[in-house]
Amino acid sequence: MDFSLTEDQKMVQSMTREFATKEIEPKAAELDATGEFPHDTFKKMGELGLMGVVVPEKYGGAGLDFISLAIVVEEISKACGSIGVVTAVHNSLACWSIVNWGTDAQKEKYLPRLATGELLGAIGLTEPNCGSDLASMETRATQKGDCYILNGTKRFITSGGAADMFIIFAKTDPKAGHHGITAFIVEKDSPGFSTGKHEDLLGLRATANCELIFEDCKVMKENVLGEIGNGFKLALTAIDVSRIDIGAQAVGIAQAAFDKALAYARERKQFDRPICEFELIQEKLALMATKISAARLLIHKAAYLKDTGKKRFTKEAAMAKLFASTMAVEVTREAIQIFGSYGYSKEYPVEQYYRDAKCTEIYEGTSEIQKIVIARRLLA
Repeated sequence: MDFSLTEDQKMVQSMTREFATKEIEPKAAELDATGEFPHDTFKKMGELGLMGVVVPEKYGGAGLDFISLAIVVEEISKACGSIGVVTAVHNSLACWSIVNWGTDAQKEKYLPRLATGELLGAIGLTEPNCGSDLASMETRATQKGDCYILNGTKRFITSGGAADMFIIFAKTDPKAGHHGITAFIVEKDSPGFSTGKHEDLLGLRATANCELIFEDCKVMKENVLGEIGNGFKLALTAIDVSRIDIGAQAVGIAQAAFDKALAYARERKQFDRPICEFELIQEKLALMATKISAARLLIHKAAYLKDTGKKRFTKEAAMAKLFASTMAVEVTREAIQIFGSYGYSKEYPVEQYYRDAKCTEIYEGTSEIQKIVIARRLLA
């Protein structure tokens, strides 16, 4: 059993790390303070191939595997959690859904521009009255001639205020429950589409998170993604993949917090010696490092199963996401503790890591939902 990265994966890691360190990390605090969406950064990432990691080369993408995508998301998230999650959503939810479910025409139309960063993609699932229970969504799509008319609201949408196209889920047959949900590709200039309230979030503040509003929004039939009534299956399949990347985001945030805490513990002196010489601090560092390594292995295992197709990876993706997100909150909290009063100040970045880490326990299925998914697979 070989746990080492391939030479190609090492190159991706090195390139992404260098870009993130030089281009992203220096402005992470400012992005957190202002909430400004970093459009210019994603344009540069597109030029490096980081916006089309799993898009096939025939459509202008890098054509890499999902372990490589996890590596990219981790390295970007070490520098900035906001940019990390936008990268994950764009690649694994928007791009991959079209790769996996799109028609040839849809692939030709959208993938080349998504891969270069010309277009930014997002997904619309969560609603004001629908979070974990996707089957209860209230957004409706009614066929009218050669198009569908969408009505409803999506909320807490990552990249909602910045994306150019969305994969939107709506009920085409409300009486059919989850069998009546269909996915649509909706462009931001579609008639009847608008953005609503921009969320003032605890963390991940530079993600342009906002409401999406559909008021008699006209979407042509050729923009149906997958089959009519197959949207629930599409959503669950996409979320399985996305959980790998959210786990990678959590690992990246935790690794950044650990790196800062380790460096601080070596420099900070109390009682005439560096605090890293105290056993209680050493215990914290040892457990932090161990948990990060364990989470990364779970992420890469889930990604490996996705890449090889040897078995269904729903359970492994849920385990990875559950463990990594819980770990990230614990590690970032311990980083603040090591910094003491300074950790509670915006003078140092560890308080931002703590705020950013918390959301990884919520989106792409809360930790409670992950436990349900895992238990059901164990009992199946």
